[in-house]
Amino acid sequence: MKVNLQYNTKESLLALYNKPLLELVFEAATIHREFHDSREVQMASLLSIKTGGCAEDCGYCPQAARYHTDVEAQKLMTVESVLEQARNAKENGSSRLCMGAAWREVRDNRDFDNVVEMVQGVNDLGMEVCCTLGMMNENQAERLKKAGLFAYNHNLDTSKDYYDDVISTRDYEDRLDTIENARKAGISVCSGGIIGMGEAIEDRIGLLMSYVEMKTPPESIPINALVAVEGTPMEDQKPIEQWEMIRMVATTRIAFPMSVVRLSAGRTMMNMEGQALCFMAGASSIFAGDKLLTTPNPDYNEDMEMFKILGLTPKAAFSDGEQPVTEPDPILIERKRKEAERAQKLTEARAKIKDDSFQPRKVTVAE
Repeated sequence: MKVNLQYNTKESLLALYNKPLLELVFEAATIHREFHDSREVQMASLLSIKTGGCAEDCGYCPQAARYHTDVEAQKLMTVESVLEQARNAKENGSSRLCMGAAWREVRDNRDFDNVVEMVQGVNDLGMEVCCTLGMMNENQAERLKKAGLFAYNHNLDTSKDYYDDVISTRDYEDRLDTIENARKAGISVCSGGIIGMGEAIEDRIGLLMSYVEMKTPPESIPINALVAVEGTPMEDQKPIEQWEMIRMVATTRIAFPMSVVRLSAGRTMMNMEGQALCFMAGASSIFAGDKLLTTPNPDYNEDMEMFKILGLTPKAAFSDGEQPVTEPDPILIERKRKEAERAQKLTEARAKIKDDSFQPRKVTVAE
């Protein structure tokens, strides 16, 4: 049951969301236990592989180039650096690595080739690989799938009706198209939203309805609370109450029984009791580490202590699907061949210069 047909209209979802909180959590917990192991929570790590300088104008994002925040634009990380971070994350208990790049869209260039190589390497480590790189076309999705990408994250953020109040540089349909391109390539879809951006409750329901109306809803749905950052248009938004996160998690769990509900950004605003209610209501994933792209997050030791107190166990990689098989990438292979050829020629040229028999060409200058 990918969509709960009992709650497949705006009216029924709104009534569900507004139920007395304990009744809502109980119903969500019942459904959660029917489709998932209630003690398992996946630990995922989120790594910003390319930070800042984004051309978009998402009102919540400190990585937009047009906003004056403390985020400094940085180039794409090297493949070696990403793999080192992945190994560290795995050693600390993470079974999934989510790589985010502050791009409006994927471009067919050297940077994307490097991302393909990153995906190959992380998949070979036995970790689920998720990417969020902005808009992408079908061919790009196919390359990522063959590289071993397990999931593609592309959030709708909010309802279609409220979307234009959040962002103007990309249409709602653009987001839906990217999700469809990932789906066509056979990549698991991770897509959710942010609450606390000034939206009405009806907009939160509208977000969920966008997934209800899909032929196949996302395999995982992250629920984020806005982390207001100074310098962004939403810097003055009042933080939401943790009860709102619990309601949103519970409603999402009931509406999409088989999807993984991910308790994402905003956990620093919740105490352990609030997070415990989210886990009871169906959240079965968190991001581990002290930073989510550019915003704060509880540190690893704090989360481990919470797991111990609540009796939770880290979820193993690929519990919700088989590990993708990494296939050779012809574009990457050809690029590396050319790079090796150029390196060899450079080495030979340098050796020739060092050779004592080398004589520089004499040039006669006319007087």
